Amino acid sequence: MYIVIARYRARPETAETVADLLPELAAASRAEPGNVSYSIARDLDDPTAFVIVEAYGEARDFDAHRRSAHFQDLGVSRIIPLLDDRHVEKFHADPD
Repeated sequence: MYIVIARYRARPETAETVADLLPELAAASRAEPGNVSYSIARDLDDPTAFVIVEAYGEARDFDAHRRSAHFQDLGVSRIIPLLDDRHVEKFHADPD
């Protein structure tokens, strides 16, 4: 399994827009053939901070996600420009 943890920090004035757009991105991402799970969490103490935990069958499934039309539209064009910071970590996990 291929795990991705993305940490987003929105600008204070854009945090609510990011919060509104992320569920749309999550729903489209969960429908991808290689997606195992896609979860979003918002920091309780810092409303500008978001964590996205994604699981894919293989690294190529994540690569396909990044090339998808919904990621290009929602992620690249609409969400990422609203962020102050973005950090993405990638892991290989052993199957249970």
